Amino acid sequence: MKLIFRAIGKYKNAVILAIVIKLFATMTELLLPYILEHMIDVVVPTKQLASVILWGLGMFAAALLCRQLNVAANRKAIDNAHRVSYDLRQALFERTANLSGPQFDAFGLPSLISRMTSDSYNVQSAVQQIQTLCVRAPMMLLGGLSMTLMMDASLALILVVMLPFLLGIVLFVSSHGIPLYSVVQQRLDAVVRIMRENITGIRVVKALSKTEYEKARFGEANRAMAESDIRASTVMAIPGPFMQMSLNVGLVLVILIGARRVNAGVMQPGVILAFLTYFNMITMGVMGINRIFMSLSRASASANRMEAVMQSETDQPVLSEEEAPPCPDPEAFIRFDHVSFTYKRAESREGFAGEEQEQALEDIDFTLRRGESLGIIGPTGCGKTTIVNLLMRFYDVEQGHVYVDGRDVRTCGKDELRRRFGVVFQNDMIFQDTLRENIDFGRGLTEQELRSAVEDAMAAEYIDKLGVGLDYEASIKGANLSGGQKQRLLVARALAGKPDILVLDDSSSALDYKTDAAMRRAIEEHHADSTLILIAQRVSSVMGMDHIMMLDNGRCIGYGTHEELLDACPAYREIYEIQMGAMTA
Repeated sequence: MKLIFRAIGKYKNAVILAIVIKLFATMTELLLPYILEHMIDVVVPTKQLASVILWGLGMFAAALLCRQLNVAANRKAIDNAHRVSYDLRQALFERTANLSGPQFDAFGLPSLISRMTSDSYNVQSAVQQIQTLCVRAPMMLLGGLSMTLMMDASLALILVVMLPFLLGIVLFVSSHGIPLYSVVQQRLDAVVRIMRENITGIRVVKALSKTEYEKARFGEANRAMAESDIRASTVMAIPGPFMQMSLNVGLVLVILIGARRVNAGVMQPGVILAFLTYFNMITMGVMGINRIFMSLSRASASANRMEAVMQSETDQPVLSEEEAPPCPDPEAFIRFDHVSFTYKRAESREGFAGEEQEQALEDIDFTLRRGESLGIIGPTGCGKTTIVNLLMRFYDVEQGHVYVDGRDVRTCGKDELRRRFGVVFQNDMIFQDTLRENIDFGRGLTEQELRSAVEDAMAAEYIDKLGVGLDYEASIKGANLSGGQKQRLLVARALAGKPDILVLDDSSSALDYKTDAAMRRAIEEHHADSTLILIAQRVSSVMGMDHIMMLDNGRCIGYGTHEELLDACPAYREIYEIQMGAMTA
């Protein structure tokens, strides 16, 4: 809940205004039964029609004022709640965007999505209720009690005796609600994960006729979430029936005792009618308090989950130049100095402790001069992409050092470092926007820069045929583009910024050999100053590189030119013979 109150602090004056308006609205509402009692017991017996009409108009004016104040307070509360939730989502998104690789892996994408959506909505609902129901319910309860005590203290004691028992039940149950709602949100994470996997891979699911299997898998996760939600809601609903039964018993006692007192002449009839109205208000107040605790329990669990992300400290601090050893090769532009790395597997989605998996890289050591090119080849899972992850500091090395332009990457700010890269990752993202915006990516590039990048990526031909050129609207994830078109669009994005380091991770797998070769020639001619790292499965894509690295199980088993590897690396020679033999067959 600390997160919620900190977020509210920015809008303190607006929140106070909403609370004050709601306070006056509730006070006005509390006056209505008193006015009614005065009319019945004092004004009506005088048989003066003008007085009855005057008091009736006064009651109508009070009711109208109450309505207008409630509308104004609710509107203000909704506006404040939306502003608070907007700020929290922005802060959560900003922190999520700056999570390190290990932190992102630990929280998990589905969990981060549900924190951004359902958790933020729960907090928004709580902020709104803090300004409305949290004012109205206690005021109804305390104000109703005060008015009944003032009107007839002995009759009001019925309510006074019952309230501690009812409030005790609410507090006890609510203290057990937060852990239950935390479980609900964790189960929701699993539902979001399975849903996301199926939406992303729907074609694979259908192609393999696994629809029924996935339905069952989703059904199991959905059932687990539903059971957790039912359990939490059932526990939180326990006070309701007890309250209703107790208040109904109290209402019967008020009517019985009140009727006897009226018959005995010690109480006016209007008092008992006002008492019944106030009793209804007190009932609504007690039930409102129960709703408050239910809402705040859910919101507290959600706020704790959001705060776990926002309060996570960076595990990749920027080191000073003195803290990192100098590059052993002053002329190197990119240097991997005996680098080893192992990914961690998170034990908990709430923390970052983990169990080590198989080592991803072991003693990787190579040097690139500015403008040189490196081709990395090897079987799936051998550590090719991990080299890029360490180079761009998505993860930090465990052993050894990574240098860019003579500096340990840990001494560079993330934006400072990554601004030097143009990257195409495996399964990279195309956004639902124009091709122009997908290439420009908010960098404010000129039309000439965009056109040059498109031509170098061999994308000009198909883009020109679209009719509207770069203004063509791409669907989500580029669903209306072919695999080869998407890859060329992504390469154009990487080239457009004239990067110091160009990383192409399996970026031509969907291209034919002719287009792939033409694109590599264009990059070599027009981006000669860029240091190129090309990850590929095809020997034909890397054989023209200045250096080639052959990886296997995270270890470098061959490094040199194409000719050198043919002579010295049997694994590389085997791949070459298989692939090139297939091409000539």
